[in-house]
Amino acid sequence: MNFVFISPHFPPQYFHFVTALRERGVNVLAVGDAPYETLRHELRDSIREYFFTPSLHDYDSLLRATGYLTWRHGRLARIESLNESWLGQEARLREDFNVFGLKPHDIDRLRSKSGMAAAFREAGVPHPELELVQSADQVKAFARRVGYPLVLKPDVGVGAAHTFKVSSDAEVEQAIPQPPITPYVAQAFVKGTIVTFDGLVDREGRILLTLSHQYSDGVMEVVTERRDISFWSLKHIPEALDTLGRKAVAALGLRERWFHLEFFRLPDDSFVALEANLRPPGGFMTDMINYACDIDVYRLWARLVTGEPVSDFRYTPKYHVCHIARRAGRPYRHSHEEVVRRLGPTLLQHSSNLPSVYQAAMGTELYLTRHMDMDRLRDDIRFVQALNP
Repeated sequence: MNFVFISPHFPPQYFHFVTALRERGVNVLAVGDAPYETLRHELRDSIREYFFTPSLHDYDSLLRATGYLTWRHGRLARIESLNESWLGQEARLREDFNVFGLKPHDIDRLRSKSGMAAAFREAGVPHPELELVQSADQVKAFARRVGYPLVLKPDVGVGAAHTFKVSSDAEVEQAIPQPPITPYVAQAFVKGTIVTFDGLVDREGRILLTLSHQYSDGVMEVVTERRDISFWSLKHIPEALDTLGRKAVAALGLRERWFHLEFFRLPDDSFVALEANLRPPGGFMTDMINYACDIDVYRLWARLVTGEPVSDFRYTPKYHVCHIARRAGRPYRHSHEEVVRRLGPTLLQHSSNLPSVYQAAMGTELYLTRHMDMDRLRDDIRFVQALNP
């Protein structure tokens, strides 16, 4: 089986996907924008051939690389990156090389905010009212219908980049770029706690794995106000969220694919869909799922894509696993050494220099912890992120 993996070195823990494929005898062919000699040795040992290209945004370069790998190794079975940034590129390659998986028309529908909203409506999943806009006047007209505040965001975007909350006509004028980034969407602002519905579906679209995470703050607020975020896994998915999440996954029509859905949990414990992502949950959440359930999702995914039966797969969320973030230069009350002593055996991972693309939302420093008890987890979040008076 020839498998082209795009950007195997990023996110940093994704090398586990590649090593899991190699364990199953897959011929892993990789295309990346990092020089081969900079790859960690586990990747180099698991890749049959690596094609370096300076920019993964350059589709012609990706096309040449994939064509070369096909000429060298024969017909390709899969092309994947599992990365939000390259979903469009990999879909075009699948179409050009007639490979199984989402094609451009699927990505165009399911990756855009307006397309997601349509899928949610078709599934009967509540979603904030949304409208495509290309001018400040259109935003103001939408506000007259639904009221302020609104959220403005690119129809296709990653994370909270170019996302704004506006509460007046004057703020709309300041927020809309000149010339505007098109298309944009305006969406009614919803106040609630963000929770996720994350998981993996098999080749027939059956859900194999689901887990939910809760955020301390919205990503937009974290980025714009430079807050310290934390997010943690839940041992139990609320029944109402599970019902809506399953409806949404079915409406998306995914096959042999990860999903990461975000919902608002409202004060009355009802849920409203925010967005859908056709990839594994971001940051280090794949590791968090493993720690929460004592499983290996990298090997599970490799079994799935190589056609091995997975009907024997079982899992139970046993722990709350938490990502606690800090930002460089902020006056924290407790030193790293004090934090390590406080966390003790609950500390699973620590990194003091997260990748630069993570830092706006997730800070520069990570403490990954595991707890049985939510009260202790919250106490540790407060300790790690406490600031000097």
